[in-house]
Amino acid sequence: MEHTRTDYTGEGLSEDALAPTPYAQARLWVDEAVARATVAGDVPEPLALSLATVDAEGVPNVRTVLMRFFDERGPGFVSCLTSTKGRELAGNPAAAIALTWPSMFRAIRFRGRTELVERDEVERYFDTRPYGSRISAWTSRQSEPIASRAALEAEYERRLAQFPERGEAGEVPVPDFWGGYRLVPHEVEFWGGRRSRLHDRIVFTRVGEGTLGDAAAWRVHRRQP
Repeated sequence: MEHTRTDYTGEGLSEDALAPTPYAQARLWVDEAVARATVAGDVPEPLALSLATVDAEGVPNVRTVLMRFFDERGPGFVSCLTSTKGRELAGNPAAAIALTWPSMFRAIRFRGRTELVERDEVERYFDTRPYGSRISAWTSRQSEPIASRAALEAEYERRLAQFPERGEAGEVPVPDFWGGYRLVPHEVEFWGGRRSRLHDRIVFTRVGEGTLGDAAAWRVHRRQP
């Protein structure tokens, strides 16, 4: 395999430029990534999360999901609750999430414990999804085996008939096997790529009660790259 070499030319992150809370800093970077996706077009999925969980034997599992909730409580995503990730989080709610934007030489890592998002919040989000995506939530029992692509598409057609599109609120209800998870972090790390691999790693570690927006709940330190 031929090695490629890219010298990261990001601006990094200094303590002087750091926002006072992990939420403020994360919000800034997320918003800049979303804006760049629209303007420059080199961040195709700015809200894509790498989500790591562990199974009953302690073996790690990682997959990509989309961040659908983000406020001072923490980042969140939606899923079939009986999926592999759902079963693993039911057995062990500890998880890690990473947002990575290679073209911006930036990444954010969250470590903590997950909790279920309140049902009313899930319902509000579900109603914003395109009609086809709401139907897909009913169609797919994530992670379960299926005989063929044709079988999946046949189930989709069956759900289309069950919930015809009329342009009415609530015409496709939230499946009872579907919901949302929020990661409540105990650590948030901001990574900024720099030249010669001398990257910046600024870490907020929880030292007290409070949300991502409570400065007193966090201690800041720098890690070696």
